[in-house]
Amino acid sequence: MMWYFLMSDAFTFGAFLISYGSIRFSQNFWADPNVVFNAFPGAGHANLPLAFVSVMTFILIISSVTMVLAVHAGHNQNKKGVIKWIAWTIVGGLAFLGCQAWEWHHLITGEHAVLVDGKIELIGQTMRGNPWGKLVEGSAVIDALKNTSNETLASLVHEHNHSLTDAQLSAMSHDQLIGMLNVAELHIREKGPIAFGGYFYGITGFHGFHVFSGVIINSIMLIMTQKNVFERKGHYLMIEKAGLYWHFVDLVWVFVFLCFYLI
Repeated sequence: MMWYFLMSDAFTFGAFLISYGSIRFSQNFWADPNVVFNAFPGAGHANLPLAFVSVMTFILIISSVTMVLAVHAGHNQNKKGVIKWIAWTIVGGLAFLGCQAWEWHHLITGEHAVLVDGKIELIGQTMRGNPWGKLVEGSAVIDALKNTSNETLASLVHEHNHSLTDAQLSAMSHDQLIGMLNVAELHIREKGPIAFGGYFYGITGFHGFHVFSGVIINSIMLIMTQKNVFERKGHYLMIEKAGLYWHFVDLVWVFVFLCFYLI
């Protein structure tokens, strides 16, 4: 029955990814993953393309290894080994979910300069807004700065010059703020295809739900092992079934990683 469930779930993920691919390749422009996913916790404004998602992938792969060791311990009737390795698998799952939560928070709350209706606005990556469109250069940026609010200009200046306080920036005139900006460093973009946010949050969120479900399942397996449920049954077959689900979750992430982060 676990194999039947995983097969049906594979069809669901497959449908989502095929739908994403059809929209992705029907657009003339799409968000560059090297630009979107270039942040790392504690690294400030350092440009580290795909570094953080590589850490997330490594964590998930290691958790798959610990799950294999838990199943192997179960085959050998090694209760202590099952407890140890399945506990580490749970830790890996929680670490992955924590990383995904940070990534979502960074994308949603991030402020990216976007050209909207002839002026510059600061927006994050949401279901309704995509700040990863084409780069805007030349006179269009200069004209947009003239129409931009002082509050937005102050935020842009502060992003490149941390020596000035909010009070000092607020006291400056519109022309003074513009004079402090280097147009070449601003990287102003147009709005990108709005479908990107819906597909990204929808599919990675659906996968994250599966990881969370796997953590719950493994936690139940851990409690049952500690209470000698499998010892009394004489086998650890349930651990193997939970392992199948966890490996499936890891395998799906490979395709999600490929579609969103590499292509």
